[in-house]
Amino acid sequence: MLKSPGQDWRVIPGSLLERSRHLQVLDTLAGTVREHGHLLLISGEGGVGKTALLREFCDGRRSERVLWGGCDALFTPRPLGPFLDIAQAAGGELAHLLGTGAKPHEVAGCLVRTIASQGPTILVLEDVHWADEATLDVLRLLARPVEQIPALVLVTYRDDELARLHPLRLVLGELRSGRTTRRLHVEPLSLEAVEQLAATSGVDGRALYLATAGNPFFVTEVLAAEAGTIPSTIRDAVLGRAARLGAAARTVLDAVAVTPPHAELWLLEALAGDAASHLDDCVGAGMLALVPGGIAFRHDLARRAVEESVPPVRSAALHRVALEALAAPPIGDPDLARLAHHAEAASDAAMVLRYAPAAARHAAALAAHREAAAQYTRALRFAAGARPELRAELFEGLSQAHYLTDQLGEAVTALEQALAIRRELGDEPGQGAALCALSRRLWCAGRTGEADAAARGALAILQGLPPGHELAMAYGTLSQLAMNEEDAEGAITWATRALGLGEQLGAVDVVVHALNNLGTVDLLGGRGTALLERSIELAERSGLDEHVGRAFIHLGWGITRTRSYDLADRLDDGIDACGQRGLELWRMYVLAYRARCDLDCGRWSRAAEATAEVLGYARSAPLLRILALCVTGLVRARRGDPERWEPLEEAGSLLRGDNDLQWVAPVALARAEAAWLDGRGAAAVVDATQDALHLAVKRGASWIISELLWWRRIAGVEEPVPEEVAGPYALALRGDWALAASQWTELGCPYEAALALSQVDDHEVIRGALEVLQQLGARPAATITVRNLRQRGVRDIPRGPRPTTQSNPAHLTSRELGVLELVVQGMPNAQIAARLFLSTKTVDKHVSAALRKLGAHSRAEASAMAVRLGIVELTGTGAAGH
Repeated sequence: MLKSPGQDWRVIPGSLLERSRHLQVLDTLAGTVREHGHLLLISGEGGVGKTALLREFCDGRRSERVLWGGCDALFTPRPLGPFLDIAQAAGGELAHLLGTGAKPHEVAGCLVRTIASQGPTILVLEDVHWADEATLDVLRLLARPVEQIPALVLVTYRDDELARLHPLRLVLGELRSGRTTRRLHVEPLSLEAVEQLAATSGVDGRALYLATAGNPFFVTEVLAAEAGTIPSTIRDAVLGRAARLGAAARTVLDAVAVTPPHAELWLLEALAGDAASHLDDCVGAGMLALVPGGIAFRHDLARRAVEESVPPVRSAALHRVALEALAAPPIGDPDLARLAHHAEAASDAAMVLRYAPAAARHAAALAAHREAAAQYTRALRFAAGARPELRAELFEGLSQAHYLTDQLGEAVTALEQALAIRRELGDEPGQGAALCALSRRLWCAGRTGEADAAARGALAILQGLPPGHELAMAYGTLSQLAMNEEDAEGAITWATRALGLGEQLGAVDVVVHALNNLGTVDLLGGRGTALLERSIELAERSGLDEHVGRAFIHLGWGITRTRSYDLADRLDDGIDACGQRGLELWRMYVLAYRARCDLDCGRWSRAAEATAEVLGYARSAPLLRILALCVTGLVRARRGDPERWEPLEEAGSLLRGDNDLQWVAPVALARAEAAWLDGRGAAAVVDATQDALHLAVKRGASWIISELLWWRRIAGVEEPVPEEVAGPYALALRGDWALAASQWTELGCPYEAALALSQVDDHEVIRGALEVLQQLGARPAATITVRNLRQRGVRDIPRGPRPTTQSNPAHLTSRELGVLELVVQGMPNAQIAARLFLSTKTVDKHVSAALRKLGAHSRAEASAMAVRLGIVELTGTGAAGH
């Protein structure tokens, strides 16, 4: 058996020049880890020295345990790859959990428990730009409780490799709001540092700096090449260095190059044979390094250079050997993702079709849906001669993975290909199931007419067969479409059929789906959440993750439609539940509905922040974009901000002629309000609302009818009030504006309450409404109210907020800004009162006002938002996000 190399790779002398500041930041954070944890995001280009920095830091730690894991540079990364590395070192519950296919939230919870029980820990997660979805979910979930455990979590990534839609971008956007989240950027070396390194090599330091831009890895590779020369490319530098080794050592390099992220020593023996004994030569030359679990190149840039130089025939042979060896490892179970990687590289179609679908299913079970899609795609590249049934299954799996990652066009295309194969096979149950799934994909893509045709096509096929699961789900799909159309009678009829057959068959997924549809109809009709909550409970107990997310989306729809803001906390539960299950698209829907709650409850900054996150993610789901765009446009319109119409115009462009009311209503309502605030007159408001009003009346959607008529009435349109009006709107439309305002206040909606009071025929009441609008920063509505007062002959009108108040995003007063600055510094209210010579009660009032305007629920959240929005500048090391 090959022995471990006697020499581990160490930092090349001088390569940590200009890193004292970075080491000081790391030392400072580590010094406080016993009191509370930290998450440090370490960015920099490839080769800039992030790993060397952390190795130097960790090598000097004696009072903390170090757990180190890295993400893979495989074609498709292993789900939870870095945590598999960490589990090898940590053992115990974490190793057991990862061996049983744990979900991301279970892994995160186990890590928290392990660190809390075992004391100060430095947890390194390297190269998360390569991370799979499940790993990113664990990182997101770990960031929340990190303050409560003695951990310094160090996360490295290449900021020069993050495309606009890279999944890591979304996670970084979420992590930036954490009070204990900080960032550290590792810069290339300066000209002076490069000249210092080149001084004894005979290389022109300035030319070296120009050729490498100060990248430490590039610099050290050039200096290790032939003395006095600068290769034309770094690839030439790496290969020139390798060429100075003997043939046996180069065989070792080739073997390690084709087995990312590292080669276990037993695997190296299988790949390199007797040449493996020359491993020490490669380590001594600084090409390879001992890492947890095996041997690896010092940097992936060097590995890629060597891998690309291996002749194709030899590369394929090495991958075949690796495939055979990894299929029967001496310890543990085979790694399906690695096997699929080597099978593809070896062009072994049979092995790709054996391992890639299994790897896809494993990735999906771990909520790594993008990796599942990549594995299904890999399998399909080799499936031309495969059984038609297998090809259909691969397309169906690919469609589901695309669906779960907001790639609806691709999801529809893949399912249409599966359906065509099912038709060729004459597989009627398979056709029915595919048509039901296709109906759901089409509806989400905004193609609602086609969705209805697909569902009815499924029913036509399945009704002629013995009753089974496919027919039960067809009933459920028709119920879902009726529910989405707000056809309560149709939804109940079809859901009742689905429920009966589902219970008869023992099909829990059918039962959960039907309860969801019935529960949504109940909530929209004002009959409570009992059935929806039962659907969630049963789905959670049965592991039906997608159904959990769907139920929370419908909770959001019903809560915002019926203004049931006493239930809004359930949306936070839904955001967490979807995040834990890797349902990112579902989480975005729930976040968009919570943003609407925040808008209605006066938390405009928080609403805008949430919709910015949603719009940064949402690509192919038009309803999701519509919901977020309408909230964004309304925040801007209510504040009088520029570019308020752009999001509303985009929302309108996403509508189709056959869309349901839940698509049409948000756009009509937002455009009507924005038109009124812009002073465009009653005709513009009527034009914005007319089509939606007809559809709402057709569907009997009382809350939508009421809100549409409310904006028409406020704009000056006098028209009969139908019986179907609901909530405070009904009172206002019948002339009882004061009582309507009282009900809006009870619901927690200050803006609507103020607008209602502004319609009362009492100067003092209108002045009170004006004050509320000014406090909210609702400048256009306040201007309209001032004009109303002046037309009534009132002259002593409050001036409203000063320019300094209007200039900050949350519209805080100067006093609120001063108090918030001290909150960010961590001062309690009593200390702030003493500093500003105010009473504690006054400070309490200012803190409450600042939290309300920011839409924050706690001082910590307000501090993070203030820094992020640029309202308060960072001072000292204690501020969030520095």
